[in-house]
Amino acid sequence: MSRVAIVIDSVSDMPPAVAAKQGIIIVPLEVSFGDQKFRALTELSTDEFWERMLAPGAPLPTTAAASPGEFKAVFEAAFDQGAESIVCIDVSEELSGTVKSARVAAAMLEGREIHVIDSRTASMGFGMLAQMAAELSDEGRSGAEIAHMVEDRKSDVDLYVALDTLEYLKRGGRISGASAAVGSMLSIKPIITVRNGVVEKADQVRTRAKARERTLALLTEHPLERATMLHSSNADVEEFREQFQLRSGLDDSQIQVMTIGPSVGPHVGPGCVGATILRKR
Repeated sequence: MSRVAIVIDSVSDMPPAVAAKQGIIIVPLEVSFGDQKFRALTELSTDEFWERMLAPGAPLPTTAAASPGEFKAVFEAAFDQGAESIVCIDVSEELSGTVKSARVAAAMLEGREIHVIDSRTASMGFGMLAQMAAELSDEGRSGAEIAHMVEDRKSDVDLYVALDTLEYLKRGGRISGASAAVGSMLSIKPIITVRNGVVEKADQVRTRAKARERTLALLTEHPLERATMLHSSNADVEEFREQFQLRSGLDDSQIQVMTIGPSVGPHVGPGCVGATILRKR
């Protein structure tokens, strides 16, 4: 293990294999289908989640924050394996209590160097910050240096996702049933983002094609350093990636494609496509 361990939570949507390759540790949130509870990505893979999510008559899944005890166990294991410090980057505090749990766990390990960072974003928005942190760790940067650089780059992260339906926003209580019914009749496709740590509607258009076009425009307004395409059971993601690459000028090494996982999927539903981006300084 590197001298500085990088820890994230499963709201990052980072596949375990990708995280393991870069030495990033994932703390899972809980996902429930009725009375069945699973630890995201460890007891319930992304493919298994979508299979359950899309099954006829399946209950709407819910999520719960990771506990302080889970973070404490991960932190202790990292130190036992040789880490001298930890940088823990988590989903926005406005969206989950997970970062609070990480802070409580860090306080339990008094005298240990643990930097807990509220990313103020979600999904691979903070997953890409963690990847940057892992690269800095491999370069030999200290935990304090990495934490400072992550805090500094948070404002360069953005996220835009075109949703296929308003139904999951309605079920989650973010819009009224009447609004969802009108939206369905008008084929309205909302585009969401995260601003100041909370989910906001960036725009809305009338068709799926227009939603993708508008999302691409929002994502490529500024020069970019790296990006992650995100989708939930969307067969058009490769076409979306190709169009994004043409507009952004990024090469293949700077673009990842990932499926939205069990911790975010319940809130956006199937059929969505978008990306998280890190703007170039």
